[in-house]
Amino acid sequence: MQFARPRGAGGALVALLFLVPLFAATARAGEEAQEPLPLPLHTLEGIGGHFTVPSAYLVNPGPPGDFLGLPSSGTILVHLGNGKHLEAVSASVTLGGRVELSYALDYLDMGDLPEDVERAFGDTVTIGEDAVRLHNLNARFQVLQEGDYDTLWLPAVTVGVHRKWNTTVDDLDDDLSGGLRALGIRHDSGWDFTLTATKLFADLPFPTALSVTARYTKAAHLGLFGFTDTGRLVGEVAICSAIADGVFLAAEYRQKPSTYQPVDGLLDDEDDWWTIDVCFPVNSHLTVSFGYGHFGKLLNHRSNKSFGLALKYEF
Repeated sequence: MQFARPRGAGGALVALLFLVPLFAATARAGEEAQEPLPLPLHTLEGIGGHFTVPSAYLVNPGPPGDFLGLPSSGTILVHLGNGKHLEAVSASVTLGGRVELSYALDYLDMGDLPEDVERAFGDTVTIGEDAVRLHNLNARFQVLQEGDYDTLWLPAVTVGVHRKWNTTVDDLDDDLSGGLRALGIRHDSGWDFTLTATKLFADLPFPTALSVTARYTKAAHLGLFGFTDTGRLVGEVAICSAIADGVFLAAEYRQKPSTYQPVDGLLDDEDDWWTIDVCFPVNSHLTVSFGYGHFGKLLNHRSNKSFGLALKYEF
């Protein structure tokens, strides 16, 4: 999405949530029309937002009146420590300014987890995979645009449906002789459902956007370790401020449900995630974001003090 002016408000930008790929939508608070900034970014799951938390603003909707928005692509790399790193590649297109369709492939290198598992269970277990892969197919509909019905207070509101498919978890479960199923991780695919509201506060010293999301999910570690039979409703929040011309500072917090039986030191309970990010739109097509993340227990280690890089290009 771009920094667009909320209807009925003076000059305003649109900002977004928080984690590594900091999202924001802003058109300067000035009077002159200008090229929209290439914001928001793609999240790890491919939808418009920050690093992990979505925004109600859609990616690259195109000029008013155009049905087909131009496509966007993104990539994320996060160093998690202990040999682990998380990568995402994504693409999206927005139709009619209201419907965002996107795809992302997530790749998590498990680091030393396979070795730790083999040491714990001896010769009875051999892990054939060193990484897991998750496909994300997303469709989001913007129910309300910010400032609809000539109101100053109305936020943008977007609903989303997200189909996730893990191509690796069944092989891992076979290597563990059904161990993941025994812990409650029973499926290689699942659905997330999201409801997101975003409101820009343009009159603050630094124009700031607040995003709040409710998500229903059965995913273990976003689906990177499969899906359980237990669904949970979790909350996500992000705040993004335009702190200087072309510089945005964001923070985000994402609740993560823990719906499987943990194994201490191998597959611990999930922790909530939070990040702080700095975003630089380079030009009207390219945005670069740098982030610091606190991911808590991630599989067999803590992954705090993590650093990431996100890029997004709008055609």
